[in-house]
Amino acid sequence: MTTNNNQTTTSFFPVKESFYSLQGEGHHSGIAAYFIRLEGCNIRCDWCDTKTSWNINKNNFLTVNQIIHNINSKVKTIVITGGEPMMWNLSPLTRILKKKGYRIHVETSGSYPIHEDFIDWITISPKKKKLPLKENYKKMNELKIIICDENDFFFAEEQAGYVKKNSHCVLLLQPEWNQNIKIIPKIISYIKNHPKWKISLQIHKMLNIP
Repeated sequence: MTTNNNQTTTSFFPVKESFYSLQGEGHHSGIAAYFIRLEGCNIRCDWCDTKTSWNINKNNFLTVNQIIHNINSKVKTIVITGGEPMMWNLSPLTRILKKKGYRIHVETSGSYPIHEDFIDWITISPKKKKLPLKENYKKMNELKIIICDENDFFFAEEQAGYVKKNSHCVLLLQPEWNQNIKIIPKIISYIKNHPKWKISLQIHKMLNIP
């Protein structure tokens, strides 16, 4: 393995899990997709719902060929998530996936460099503990802000201000799952007053989609 800008370049990736399901949140909510969840996270939010992906298990490293061999033959869209998937230079994997005709989506905090040449859709969900790199704001297709309390609306506006002007980037507010009951009405009210935003709901949890 070699490192560049704190990002690891390798032909092996630590895969926590991979599965075929429906995208449960964000702009592409509801579509069928194959998920590749990589291990390793540099932020570790208290409310994270995938804490099991934080640590890197040396026994979970798979080669690019092994990862691709496991992909469901029906799938058209690949979602690479984590953890923080951009801890790894994904190019060795995404280059081959693109050659095979897959549409590639990546979900990241934006705190690592993004090599977007082989990625079709970039979702950045900024975290206050470690903000996105400045150059990544112009690369994102979707800005998704997790709302835990009313202070997060100020954070959302601050982050939206960094998005390139006249960009077609989708702006999303998503309630933190444990705060759904009290925060969703506030998000609805906020979006009605600030219609540049859309709401993102975790429908996979609501519908118990595995």
